[in-house]
Amino acid sequence: MSRVIIINAIRFIVLIFIQAFLLKNIGYYNLSTPFIYILFILLLPFETPNWLLFPLAFLTGLTVDAFYNTPGLNAAACSVLAFVRTIFINITVQRQGFENEPEPKLGIMGFRWFFFYTIILTLFHHLTLIFLEAFSFSSIKYTLIRFLFCSLFTIFLILISEFIFFRKKER
Repeated sequence: MSRVIIINAIRFIVLIFIQAFLLKNIGYYNLSTPFIYILFILLLPFETPNWLLFPLAFLTGLTVDAFYNTPGLNAAACSVLAFVRTIFINITVQRQGFENEPEPKLGIMGFRWFFFYTIILTLFHHLTLIFLEAFSFSSIKYTLIRFLFCSLFTIFLILISEFIFFRKKER
């Protein structure tokens, strides 16, 4: 149990550091900013109770908000992400076979499941974040293009990072 806490604490620090000091400055005309920090919430163990999941998601978003100077936007988007994660896992995962490896990783769940998991959760997160940031329908075309490019870039980086740390395990 303590090993899982240490791994997730290190993952949190590394992902926030990468987001705040590397990816914040990467973007193409502010159209495609990747938000890799959501990988922390995506990779939390299946057994994470909701009373812990939602504060962790909110704290993750609030930490990124502190670096981006966006009061509450990432915190709200991460809360939506945690809600959608709970629903998606309850619908798609049979928890009986995951006593040894209770994390939603590519090597454990398989590519297809992890791909859809990443796409759905990233789209909900980015939809919330980008529409809250725009908070207007006057520039809907720019907002939708930004939503699409940010989502694609984030999904690409999440899949690449999972393939880098990929280890095939038996379910």
